[in-house]
Amino acid sequence: MRLIAPARTRDTGAARSVLLVAAAVLTLAVSGCSTTAPIDAISIDKTQGTDENISSLTDVIRRNPRDPEGYNVRGAAYGRSGQYRNALEDFDRAIQLNPSFYQAYANRALIHRSLGNQNDAARDYNRALQINPRYDVAYIGRGNLYRQAGRMNEAMNDYDRAIGLQTTDPRAYHNRGLIKQLRNQHPQAIEDFSTSISLAPNSPEPYNGRGISYVALNDDDNAFADFNRAIELDQQIAESWSNQALIYERRGDKKRASRSYARAAQLDPKYRPAIDGLARVR
Repeated sequence: MRLIAPARTRDTGAARSVLLVAAAVLTLAVSGCSTTAPIDAISIDKTQGTDENISSLTDVIRRNPRDPEGYNVRGAAYGRSGQYRNALEDFDRAIQLNPSFYQAYANRALIHRSLGNQNDAARDYNRALQINPRYDVAYIGRGNLYRQAGRMNEAMNDYDRAIGLQTTDPRAYHNRGLIKQLRNQHPQAIEDFSTSISLAPNSPEPYNGRGISYVALNDDDNAFADFNRAIELDQQIAESWSNQALIYERRGDKKRASRSYARAAQLDPKYRPAIDGLARVR
């Protein structure tokens, strides 16, 4: 399961929300491990873009053509299904109808990110925050944009701001933990990963992140437990198997290490830690 970012359709406290999300990869080497960092690319879910689903949303728009929320919701569905151009058109229309629709700006920023339009994404996040300086989703999204560009201090400031607003979005803690990990602040990173886990207990990413910091602190038992939990949650992530293999290797169990590295390499033949690990234990 990937960490998700709620893209709220109104700021009214209503339960309805649109889910647009995150998952891209940043590799971080710590004692032979690497960690997957969910950023803000769109998590493709083709079921979101079925003819039936899109048709239903189109009917809503047809009945209320001046309601910007309908375009925002359909734009999110288009984005989740990988139909980025259609998504952009819908978010553009939502913003045209309501220039203060800050959620639509943040949603459009995600699409721009996925299309490689980093400057456009930054402008949209900035605009969303000009309209609503307390919009945690936009701080997290912009922080991810900064972090991808290597602007760690600015990214940290945005994550801190979102957390200061008492966000319940696990990405803020997870991604802040990654920066602390990069800075060798492992006890503090573990705290952030643990908070992320408490908010998203079924996501494997923060378990891998926390496990890597445990490895850096030579706490292999807790690291092993986290890597195993990540595998239980999703057996299709090469990183988790490679991290598990590293603990086996550190324990001198080359046979099990070889099996886990091989599984990681099978899942991702280009995953360098698995390839290098296999070379060491064979």
